[in-house]
Amino acid sequence: MAFKFEELKVWQISLRLSNEIDNIAKSFPKIELFSLSNQIKKAADSVNLNIAEGCMGQSKAEFSRFLTYSVRSGLDVVSCLFMASSKNYISEAEFKRLYIEYEQLCKMISKLKSSL
Repeated sequence: MAFKFEELKVWQISLRLSNEIDNIAKSFPKIELFSLSNQIKKAADSVNLNIAEGCMGQSKAEFSRFLTYSVRSGLDVVSCLFMASSKNYISEAEFKRLYIEYEQLCKMISKLKSSL
């Protein structure tokens, strides 16, 4: 692997989830194209991108800062999932599954941050 972040389990999981969110957002009504669809996709991508960017930084403090951004973006995804669920854009089962996966991912990122 060429880059250190590729080895991180949190990065691998966030990449998979980002792809899942992208596919889900495509099913939202067209009226949501520039609002909820766009927001949830950006937030999911941000989780992944902040892990990668921070991992390649100059210090542990900088990596820690980017991991904080990553967790915050994960919380944005969860909030968007609540919105999508309340508008019946996703099923209750899909909401619960993704909620649990993002909860676990955010815990993993926080644990990585505390280990620095």
